[in-house]
Amino acid sequence: MDVMDSWRSVLLPPAADAGDTLALGVELRRRESAATAHWGPRRVRAATAEDLGDRDADLLVGLRPLARGESSRGDPWGRDGGAWVRGGVSWDRLRRGAGAVAARQRAWFVDLYGLAHDARLLAALRDDSEWVTLDTVTSPLLWPHLASAQALGIPIVSAAKAQRVLLASDAATTVRVAPARGGAVTVTAEVLLSGGTLDPRSIHPVGEAGFYAAVAERRGISLTLAPADLGEGFRALLAAEGGLRVPAADVPAFAREALPRLRRESAVATDGGLRLPEPDPTILVVTVAFEEDDVLDYRLEWLREGIDRDPWAEIRPDDVVEEELRAAVDAAWRLAPEVDFAAEARLEGVDAAEFVARILPALEESDLVRVETRGRRPAYRELLGDPRITVSTVESPDPDWFDLGVIVEIDGRRIPFKPLFTALAQHRKKLLLVDGSYFSLAHPALDRLRDLLEEAAEIAEWETGPRIGRYHLPLWEDFEDLADEAVPAIAWREAARALREGGAPTRVPLPAGVDAELRPYQREGLDRLALWWRHRLGGVLADDMGLGKTLQVLAFLAHVRAEGERRPFLVVAPTSVMDAWRSEAARFTPGLRVHVQGATLGKTRTRLADLDADIVVTSYGLLRLDEDAYAAASWAVVVLDEAQFVKNAATRQHRAAARVRADMVLAVTGTPLENSLTELWAILSLTCPGLFPSPRRFREEYVGPIERGKVPENAEGSGYRDARLARLRARLRPFVLRRTKEVVAPELPARQEQELRVELGAAHRAIYDAVLQRERRKVLGLLEDLDRNRFIVFRSLTLLRRLALSPLLVDAAPATPSASRGPGDGGEGGDGERGSARAPRGIRSAKLDALRERLHELIAEGHRALVFSQFTSFLDLVRADLDAHGIAHQDLDGATRRRDQVVQAFREGDAPVFLISLKAGGFGLTLTEADYVFLLDPWWNPAAEAQAVDRTHRIGQTNPVTVYRLIANGTIEEKVLALQQRKARLFRSVIDGDDGLLARELTADDIRTLLEP
Repeated sequence: MDVMDSWRSVLLPPAADAGDTLALGVELRRRESAATAHWGPRRVRAATAEDLGDRDADLLVGLRPLARGESSRGDPWGRDGGAWVRGGVSWDRLRRGAGAVAARQRAWFVDLYGLAHDARLLAALRDDSEWVTLDTVTSPLLWPHLASAQALGIPIVSAAKAQRVLLASDAATTVRVAPARGGAVTVTAEVLLSGGTLDPRSIHPVGEAGFYAAVAERRGISLTLAPADLGEGFRALLAAEGGLRVPAADVPAFAREALPRLRRESAVATDGGLRLPEPDPTILVVTVAFEEDDVLDYRLEWLREGIDRDPWAEIRPDDVVEEELRAAVDAAWRLAPEVDFAAEARLEGVDAAEFVARILPALEESDLVRVETRGRRPAYRELLGDPRITVSTVESPDPDWFDLGVIVEIDGRRIPFKPLFTALAQHRKKLLLVDGSYFSLAHPALDRLRDLLEEAAEIAEWETGPRIGRYHLPLWEDFEDLADEAVPAIAWREAARALREGGAPTRVPLPAGVDAELRPYQREGLDRLALWWRHRLGGVLADDMGLGKTLQVLAFLAHVRAEGERRPFLVVAPTSVMDAWRSEAARFTPGLRVHVQGATLGKTRTRLADLDADIVVTSYGLLRLDEDAYAAASWAVVVLDEAQFVKNAATRQHRAAARVRADMVLAVTGTPLENSLTELWAILSLTCPGLFPSPRRFREEYVGPIERGKVPENAEGSGYRDARLARLRARLRPFVLRRTKEVVAPELPARQEQELRVELGAAHRAIYDAVLQRERRKVLGLLEDLDRNRFIVFRSLTLLRRLALSPLLVDAAPATPSASRGPGDGGEGGDGERGSARAPRGIRSAKLDALRERLHELIAEGHRALVFSQFTSFLDLVRADLDAHGIAHQDLDGATRRRDQVVQAFREGDAPVFLISLKAGGFGLTLTEADYVFLLDPWWNPAAEAQAVDRTHRIGQTNPVTVYRLIANGTIEEKVLALQQRKARLFRSVIDGDDGLLARELTADDIRTLLEP
C-alpha cells in the first residue's frame, strides 16, 4: 500500500454491510432408527409429509447458512424459488471469517452458532457438521436472536424443496381445565397461534422458551417456529396425548398440589363454570427453645386443618393465607438482615439477640402466627447511639514502640476493648455484651477503627495490648483523625510534625566536604535523608534514573559525618558499579575515605574492624558470602544501591542484607517495584522493618486487591481496591522519596519514543508460525500448575522471543530433551538453547536490515547510538552484520572484563554505535554522548528498558534523545509490549500516583494471552 494512501484504510474502513447476503436455511429432518442403521451411524434426511404420520419418527429441525444462487441476483429476498443454495458457505467458514460476507450478518450467524453449540455437544446426537440442531438449544436468547434477522436483511427460508418455514411471534399457551362426567376434570395443553389452536401432536418444544410445529400440507410440510413460555408442567401435558383425566376423588389434591404449579407457568382457563375446591386454612407455628449463654433453637412449621404439622419447606404457594404468611416472614427477617433465614436453626450470640429483639416480635404481630416457647426468654436491648472514641499513646519500655489505648463509648456505656477488638478483627456485623445490650459495628467510625487496629496488629504480635512502632507515624495521624479525643506520647510529637504530609523538612547546611553544586531537588533530597537520620528512620530514595541519586547520598553521608558520627557507612552495590562509588566519592566528597571490598574478606585477609575508611563498598554477592562478618560489624548507615537486587525476600541475598544492623538503612533505586508489589515489600522490610505486615498478610491486604482486583465478598463495588491503594500510598509517602525528570529536570531535552514495526520474511514467518503452534500446544497444557512448570513455560516463551529476532538463534525442529540445555538468555545474557536441527542459514533477519538502515541514516547525520538486546547471541549477529558493512562499534556484555575501558573508549572514540546487553548495561552507566537508543527486543519488565534508555537521557544530556523499539509484527513481541505497558501502569499507580488501570504480575492468563494467535 502506498504511504500516501494509507489514511484510507484507517479513516475509510469497509462498510459493515459490505459483502454477500446470507439466509438462514431451516429444514425439518428425520433421523433413521437404530435398527435401520444397524451398527453404523444414524443418517439424517429431509422429512416428508408421510413422516409426520409415523408416531415413531425421530424428527428434528436443522439450521444452516445459505448463499444466494445466480438466479437470485435481482431478488434480494430470494423469492424466485431457486434463490438460496448450500454451496460456498458453512458454519466453519463463517466462524473462521472466510468469504466475503457482510460483517453484521456474519456476526449474527456466529452468535447463533454459539447459542446452539454447547447444547449440541451435550445432546450426544450425531449430525452432519454442516447443520446445527434446533431441538437441543436451551438458551432463551435464541428467539430474540432469530427475530432480529429481518432487521439485518437475513431471510429465514426453507432448506428443503417441499417445505415452507414461518417465524411467528404471537403464540400463546393455556392450560384448560374442564368438567367431565362423575365430578372428574380433564386437563389439556393448548397452543394458540394466529387465532387458531394447534394440534398438540404437531408441537415440539425447544427448551422452555419456544417450539416448532410441523403440519402436513398438500404440497409438503408447513414448519412454524415460535417463542412461547413452556414450563415443565406444560411440556408434560403436551407429551400426554389427549391430556389428562383427574378422577373426582383426586380433584381436591389436584387443586392443592398441581394447579398452583401450572398457574405459575402458564395461563389457566376453566370451562363450564367449574369451581375447584379451596385449600384448607393454614397457620404458622414458631417453636422457640431458649438455653443458657445466649443460645436458642427455633423451627417454623405449617399447621393445616385435618393434617399434621408440615415442615416449612412443604408450602402451598396457591394458598392465599400461606402467601400472606410467607410475606410476613420475609418482612420479619428483613428487620435483622445479618440473621440468615432458615426453616429451623440454632442461633447463638448476637444472632440470637437479633432474633428475639426484632424477628420474633414482628412474627407475633400476625394473627396467623402462633409462637410456642420453652425456657426463659432473655431481654435484649440494642444501643443505637454514635460511638465516641478516645485514643492515646503511652511511652513503653521498648523505645521503638508506643502502647496504644482505645476507649469506645455508646449511649454512655463503655465498651470493653478486648471483645470489641476481637469482634472488629473477625469482621463481625454486631457485638453482644454480657448484660444483653448489643450494637452494630457497621458505623463508619468503627469501620475505620477496624482498619487501623488491623494494620496496627499486623505490625507486631501484641502481648499486653495494641502497639504502634516508630515507623508508623502516618498511622497515628489516622488515629488522630478518627478519635473524638487523641493524646499522643511526647516523644512522637516532633517526628509526627516533621513527617506530616505536605510538611517540608528542615533545611540542613550543605556539608563543607561536598565539592558540588546541588540542584534544588537534590538539596531537598539531602534534607529528607537528614530528617530520616535525625529520627533514625530508614527509607527509599526512588528518584527517576539519571537524577543524581549517588550525589545526594554522598552529600548525606558527609552531613552525618559532619554531625560527629564516627562509625563507618556500608554501601552494597552491584559489582559493575562498585568502582563508580569510589570515583564519584573522589569527585564530589574527596574528604570521605572509601574502601572497595572487591573480594571475599577471607581471600583478602581483611577484618572490617581494622579498615580505616568512612565508606566501605561491597557487592551483594560478597555480602552474602561474608554474611556473618558484615552482620557482626557496627554501621551507622547501610546504603543498598540498585536495591532491586534484594527485591526477592526468599533469596539468601535478601536474608544477608536483613542481618546487617545499622541506625538507618537507605535503599537507592529508580525502580522500587518492577513486576509486583511484593518486591516493594521486600525492600521496605529492610529499610522500614514493621512498616507493613507479614508477606502473607501484605499479599492479602494489598497485592490481592490492587494487582488482581480481589475484594471481600461483602465489598464488591464499594471502592475497596481504591481504598487499599490510597492506604498504601499514605503509608509509603513519608518513607519513599520519588521525583521524576519531567518534574525536577524540565531543562532536559525532549525524549521521543517510536515503535518500528518489522514484517518477517515469508520463510521466517513460516518457521515462526510452525514453532508457535507447537509451543502453544505444549504450554497451554502446563498452565494449570504454573508454579511447577514455570521453567518449561518460560523456556518456550524465550524460544519464541528468540525466533522473532532471527531463525538462526533457535532450532527449527521440535526440541528434544537432549537438545535443550537451559531456558535461554531470558534477559540474563546467556546464549540459550541450541540443538542439532538448525533453521536454514539463508533466512535473513528483518530486524538486522531495519537496524542497519536506521544506523546508516543517523551516522551520516553525525549521531551516535546505543543498541540494547537481552540476547547476547543476537548481539553477535548484529556485530557480524555491522562489521560486514563497515560500521564501527564498541561492545559490552556480561563477559566484558575491561568494562570501564570499553565505556571510556566509546565516550572518547569515533565508533558511533555501542552494542550493550540489557543485563550488563542496565545500570551504572552514563552515556550522554549518544542521542539514539535502539531496543531490539521487548521484555515484560518495563523497568529494564527504562534503565537502558536512561543511560543517555539523564542529567548532562544536551541533545534530544530518540528511542526506537523494534517490534516484529504478528509475534509474541506484540503481546510482550502490551504486558509491559500494563506493568508500567502498576508502577505509576503506586509510586508516581497515577490513578490509571492497575496491572498484575505475570500469571497463567498473561501467558495464555502471549500465546494467542
